[in-house]
Amino acid sequence: MTNNQMIDFLVKMYQNSTEAIFFLDEEGNILSLNPAAEQIIDPSLLQKIKGGNINSLCSFCRGYTSDEHLMTCVHCYLKDPESDFTSFQVYLETNGKGIVPYAASYHMIDEENGVYVFMLRDLTLQYKKQELVYRNKMLQKTIDAQEKERRRISRELHDSVVQELISTLVDIRVMRYMDEKDILKKIDDTEGTLNRLIEDIRDLSVFLRPASLDDLGLEAAFRSHFKWVKQTYGIEVSFTSTIKQRRYLPNMETTVYRICQEAVLNAVKYAKVAEITVILTESEDRLELYVRDKGEGFDVDHPTVKGSGIGLFGMKERAELINGKLKVHSEHHKGTTVFLSVPIPNQLEEE
Repeated sequence: MTNNQMIDFLVKMYQNSTEAIFFLDEEGNILSLNPAAEQIIDPSLLQKIKGGNINSLCSFCRGYTSDEHLMTCVHCYLKDPESDFTSFQVYLETNGKGIVPYAASYHMIDEENGVYVFMLRDLTLQYKKQELVYRNKMLQKTIDAQEKERRRISRELHDSVVQELISTLVDIRVMRYMDEKDILKKIDDTEGTLNRLIEDIRDLSVFLRPASLDDLGLEAAFRSHFKWVKQTYGIEVSFTSTIKQRRYLPNMETTVYRICQEAVLNAVKYAKVAEITVILTESEDRLELYVRDKGEGFDVDHPTVKGSGIGLFGMKERAELINGKLKVHSEHHKGTTVFLSVPIPNQLEEE
């Protein structure tokens, strides 16, 4: 291939490429841009760029994804070209599409003249496919969790409620052939059985969805649940709250309650402790939950699967749905701490 042929191919690639290509100088000023790049930019802004009134990418760049932030201008690729920007994600204000994420590369191509190339590939279609895959996975996990919960409830009803009812029905039938004195004693026994059934059904109802969570909020629901934990397992839950019966968005209250419920039950079942500490507080417009125990502990990076094995994963998934952050710290024989931090929406967002 001759030099002229090579130049011809490169020019055609520049003109016909679906990737947006910008040539920039050392100051980050735009020297040239291909047709694909022109389609990204708002026409009025493009006219200013071609007229020389605007030279910088900053006029339509909205930041890039760094190691610490999803969208930031700190240590910008234009200001810090010595860093590795051969592949990164950038967000641009586009013509009619709003802010769009792009896969980008930025590197020098002419050291003598200080010329850089900035190349972009639209990630919108890829993100839509990833989102669809993620939604399908989440839907499947939700269905699996629902079926698992239904099986558990079915077993509870069959092993406890149904068996007790059958036993009571048999006792009632037997009463037909008993004398009055024995009937009175049998009635007392049957009354005791029915009282146990009422308690079992009430416990099952509270476990599924405590009425106090809807009526009175997190504090009341927590205290009710911890009372049930002590009655059922004999384990004391030391609960401290500073939210003063404040109410939050329903999905936020439900998520925080479920994560706390899961963390406490994990400690009850596996940590081998006599006491669990739960703290619920607000800090800098965030609702924070701490669940601590001084039990067995485990390797967070390589946990031994117990029970369903989806408890920790489920808590993280729930936290992400309300933009929360879940951290778990645990050491063998030193205990476990589950920390949840959730942003509190302002009043306008709540309305």
